[in-house]
Amino acid sequence: MDRRSFLATLLAGLLLTTAAVAQVGTNNGVLNPNLASGEELATVPHINPDGAAAIVEGRPYLTATAFDAKLRELSLTDEQRAEVRTRLFVPINLNTATDEEMMLVPGVGNQMAHEFEEYRPWEGGMLRFRREIGKYVDDEEVARLEQYVFVPMDLNTASSEDMLTIPGVGDRMVHEFEEYRPYVDMAQFRREIGKYVDDNEVARLERYFVIPR
Repeated sequence: MDRRSFLATLLAGLLLTTAAVAQVGTNNGVLNPNLASGEELATVPHINPDGAAAIVEGRPYLTATAFDAKLRELSLTDEQRAEVRTRLFVPINLNTATDEEMMLVPGVGNQMAHEFEEYRPWEGGMLRFRREIGKYVDDEEVARLEQYVFVPMDLNTASSEDMLTIPGVGDRMVHEFEEYRPYVDMAQFRREIGKYVDDNEVARLERYFVIPR
């Protein structure tokens, strides 16, 4: 193989690898309130040990708005909650998030929320998100925003690499996801995966999947 052919093959492999992990945004330090330990939660501004315990007790948070409601219960001001969300956030589903959820994403205003909606459905996952949102903001801002979003993946066809991007999912759980394919509906997913984790964790995981008809 000559050098040009080798480089073309290498580039194609890199593109395939990138595409395989493109459903959940790359996280550079934002904690997930469904997974963070009490000790991690207590490092977030305005979250004291009692607040951390209350957050753990209230799991799972299946929407960003549900988590914001918990922060309100902790008597945090609007400004304090906004600061918390920069460090602690429930990722939103780009295809189904409400306007209220999108506006909870740190730094998102009406214009960016409009762009999130404009490109629905987000087929192509994070690769498309980076391309489309990159028309409006620079690469650094795209990388910051993608920490707070995800695109649900096809439960029956998603690659193991895709599924490993789901927060809190490791090789063993990926094996269980794949073992019961094909899934006919989400009720089957809940029944089969419920053999390994509790109902709260099943509900958290379910957010990341769809079964296209």
